[in-house]
This record gives sequence, structure tokens and C-alpha cells, in this order.
Amino acid sequence: MTRPVLLVGQPLLAPLLPSLRTDYDVIALWDLPPAEDLKKVDALVWAGEFPLGRDLLDAMPGLTLIACFTVGYDGVDLALARQRGIAVAHAGNANADDVADHAIGLILAHRRQIVEGDRQLRAGQWTIDSKMRTRSMGGARLGIVGMGAIGVAVAERAQAMKMAIRWWGPRAKPDLLWPRADDVAALARESDILLIAARADADNRGMIDAPILDALGPEGLLVNVARGQLVNEEALIDALRTGRVGGAALDVFDPEPTDAHRWADVPNVVLTPHTGGATHEAVGRMAQTLMANLAAHFAGTAMPSPVPNSA
Repeated sequence: MTRPVLLVGQPLLAPLLPSLRTDYDVIALWDLPPAEDLKKVDALVWAGEFPLGRDLLDAMPGLTLIACFTVGYDGVDLALARQRGIAVAHAGNANADDVADHAIGLILAHRRQIVEGDRQLRAGQWTIDSKMRTRSMGGARLGIVGMGAIGVAVAERAQAMKMAIRWWGPRAKPDLLWPRADDVAALARESDILLIAARADADNRGMIDAPILDALGPEGLLVNVARGQLVNEEALIDALRTGRVGGAALDVFDPEPTDAHRWADVPNVVLTPHTGGATHEAVGRMAQTLMANLAAHFAGTAMPSPVPNSA
């Protein structure tokens, strides 16, 4: 029996190749396969944050599945995939808890000045007269933009820390325990910390812009663990430099990897290199979900983690 042919899109997915080759014939896109090989591809294994161009899809007329290894799939044109009858799958909520943990860690790092305290101690600047004063978590007003699996997981953790929680998303969710703000601007005005956990799409690029940052204000903290393109970075950097917003804790950037020089003189920031969901355990779950999606697709059964509304 002929085995399905997979095309793996990015070198960062190379560790998957040995496992994939157990059941499939595998082609690596970075090996620049000839056009004739691409015509044989049945499924594409893709890192969903990377834009998937129409030209590549055109080169694979037999493609029936785009299997995103990642939870995010914003690089995939779902409308085009639907038009061509291509199913789309992703990793579901495989790393939601880990991203939520990281989000709380970013808030703690900034609010309790953990990174700055480490720097001061190592520089020999800790003296009896220079003890730092930081801010409590309890009672802090946390606004969450996007209340999917990550947003809910953050809210649960924040509630245990006695924070006051509000949220906003495009759709009401009556089953949630926490109140929904009228819009993002209202949420920012009512928050000490504004956390971005929304899925990125063409409609919400740059949604956190200068007016939203001004609403958050000079004591407010912006935290982003979703996608860099949700924040207008130029507006954020200007607001940080001019003191119109109090601080930022960022795990995602636009573009990635971000240029270190861009942030060299920006005050009051804590930065991590998009590691929120990149735990050993989460990556293992993502690989298992990928394998399960592929197996179900080629067996003609329901995939465990299709992208919502992709069919």
C-alpha cells in the first residue's frame, strides 16, 4: 500500500522527522524539493505562526490536510483552505496551562521587580538604605483580552492570588465567572494590568494602540503572551519612553525574533523570547496531537483537534 506523503515546512520541526517517517514518506521543504515531489504531497506539517503562501499551496494540488504542529494557526488562510477543500488541524490547548504560568510569571517579574532585584544584587547595589519596594498581587485589577483556554487559565491563577479580574472578547460567554467589559478601551481604563491572550487574525492587528495604552495609563502594565502583531509596537515603545504607560512584560513580538537593539533603551520592560508555551511537556503534547490528527485524517475518522470552523 502506498504511504501518505508529508511535507514538513520549517527546520524547527526537524526533530519530528524520525517519528513521522515511521508511517509516512516525508519531504523537508528546506531541502528545496523539486516540483514533481511537491505534487505528490498529501499533508503539510506546518508551524502555524508562519505565513503559508498561496504559491506553496498551488504547488501541492493533492493536498488534503494542513496539520499545524502549534496551537496557533494565524499563518494559515482558513478561507482559502476551505475553498480548496483542505482540512486544517492544530495542537488544541496543549500549552494553555504553560502559557498561563508564564503570563503570571511575567506579571510577578515586573510587579515584584524580580529581574531588577537580581541586577541590583549582582551589581553590589543592595544596601541597608536601598531596599526595593514592590507591589502586591492581591487586589490588583487584571484585565484579560481574549478569554479562550489561555485567558481562562490565567484568570484561575490570578483569582487564587486574590486579583480582581475583568475581561473582554468579541463574544459574550455567560458561563464565565468574571465580568465582561464593554470594549478594550473600557477594560484598559479599569485595569492595573492588561493581559493580551487573544487569537490573532486580520481583523485585530494592532488592536492595542496608542489610545488603549493611554487608557491603561502611567501606572499600568501591559502583558502580551498571544501574538506580537496584536500590539502596535511603535506606539508601545513611545508610550514607555514618554511614561504614558507604566511598563510592559512581553513574550511575543512583531516580527520575531525581535531586534535586541530595538529594546536596548526602552525603560520598564521585562522581555522573554516567545517561550511561554515552549516547555518540554507541552512540546510532547503537541507532537502527540499532531500524530493523532494525521492518523485520524488518513484513516477517514474525526481528528481530535481540528481548527474550529475550518471545514
